[in-house]
Amino acid sequence: MNESAVGAPPAGERAPPFIYLASRSPRRLELLGQLGIACRVLVDEDDARAEALEAFRPGEPPGRYVRRVALAKAQAALARVAAAGLPPAPLLCADTTVAIGGTLLGKPADAADAARMLRLLSGRSHRVLTAVVVARADANRLFEAVQVSRVRFCRLKPAEIAGYVASGEPFGKAGGYAIQGLAAAFVRSIEGSHSGIMGLPLHETARLLRKAGHPIPFLERAGDV
Repeated sequence: MNESAVGAPPAGERAPPFIYLASRSPRRLELLGQLGIACRVLVDEDDARAEALEAFRPGEPPGRYVRRVALAKAQAALARVAAAGLPPAPLLCADTTVAIGGTLLGKPADAADAARMLRLLSGRSHRVLTAVVVARADANRLFEAVQVSRVRFCRLKPAEIAGYVASGEPFGKAGGYAIQGLAAAFVRSIEGSHSGIMGLPLHETARLLRKAGHPIPFLERAGDV
């Protein structure tokens, strides 16, 4: 397990409250930073084990899938925290998937898979589902939410799909695109949470963190407790 701190205080100063972020996603780290949340990033160095948690099960509904995966990630991360003897703090995990009709779209395996996903999304509406889990091992408490948004793509020309795949942006992204990146040019409309489509719905995340007893700095300064 690899742990890295983000937002560490200067030497001699008291460390602010922090959470463990059990995710490799730089977007989730960036979104938590928007809320002023100090994070210690936990990464499972066993790639095969991490990927196994995200395996699809035939016929599994999208909402059940993202919830199951997020909960499994949380339990695995809590076990790593305990095994390493790390100090207690809330732990956050999330999982995002794209669903079009009854088809789940995870992260593309290669360029051909990314192009296939984009052809499916072209000119159609799809759902983006993100499950968020906040767990506290020290209090044996767990809070969760699933946020669902709808995104409609314009009709994509083969050259546009090829150019986007060649950019490299689809890889590592559920559904093979990043709404905060170049793919924003393909989005005709969204309904729901922009941050949820990016991978971490901030409204739900803030609510879960506060339920777990973790402060949201700007809300506490404003006296909204």
